Amino acid sequence: MKGYLHLILVISLATQFLPVRANEAVKIIFDTDITGDVDDVLALAMCHVLVDRGACELLGVTISKDNPLTAAFVDAQNTFYGRPDLPVGVTRDPASQKRDSKYLPLVSSEAYPHDLSSNDKAREAVDLLRELLAKADDGSVSLISVGVASNMANLLKSKGDVHSPLDGPGLIRKKVRLLSIMAGAFTFTNETNYHLEANVINGIPFMKIVADQWPEEVPVVWSGYQIGAALPFPRRSIAEDLNYLPHHLVKEAYLLHSGPEHDRPCWDQSSVLYAAFPDRGYFGLSSRGRVSVADDGFTRFFPSGRGGEKSQRDRFLTMTPEQQARALEAIVHLTVQPPRR
Repeated sequence: MKGYLHLILVISLATQFLPVRANEAVKIIFDTDITGDVDDVLALAMCHVLVDRGACELLGVTISKDNPLTAAFVDAQNTFYGRPDLPVGVTRDPASQKRDSKYLPLVSSEAYPHDLSSNDKAREAVDLLRELLAKADDGSVSLISVGVASNMANLLKSKGDVHSPLDGPGLIRKKVRLLSIMAGAFTFTNETNYHLEANVINGIPFMKIVADQWPEEVPVVWSGYQIGAALPFPRRSIAEDLNYLPHHLVKEAYLLHSGPEHDRPCWDQSSVLYAAFPDRGYFGLSSRGRVSVADDGFTRFFPSGRGGEKSQRDRFLTMTPEQQARALEAIVHLTVQPPRR
């Protein structure tokens, strides 16, 4: 196992500066509920490494849960990866879930400088989303949503403003190429066919708006609970591959959340990996159809053409054992690579 992890790091470093043609870089906005689970921290690290490799252009980060340290922590992580000026937006919706965190207090450490001192100093999330989308080329942005759907729902409900005369659905139709969302459960998982996934049940009204009102023309790919649960991030990698600095934000956050003896599932990272490389075969895709969210938060997929369902907007990720191995290897590579600063 140790040799395997060493090989991962060697390959990662060797490929760090491989050229990627500009037209291959995917423009992404990362929408996260970074507070509770640490997979958000690892997923944001992946976003930055993808930018370092030339595979993505990270336009900004928006935060969908309410904790007074979220903006400062994200700014500290952006600074850690060499992007101190990356725009950060926070939800100010009073209905958004409030959540304590084991790792956000790391922002008080002198090891992690940042200049965004509080959420009050950050942009409002939907206003930032609208500005970033309005400035982007038509059909160029992949939205990655890996938490409660408050920002996505409020984007849908938004009206025309100084950034664009279009309302939320119109702006999405014009600018967004894909919504890659970590939410729901679509196969037998956790010993049940009726798993109520956290990102949904922590904000059911928000997720219902996204499922019901997202424009038909813009594809939505759902990464269900079962995908991340089958991708356990190796604790040995956290222990051994992030020691190139005396203080590493990702490592310290992981240990504060999960401890040294846990392989944390890569739920959020799966949505990042698919958005960055949709055509590399890391995952399979279900047939086309439509996802609905029940009043209790249960997600159900209705295939197009069955029972009169006409929508072809939604698909969910599938994964074979071979894809499982490839996806986990890629996720580890894209997490442990040192920042290019």
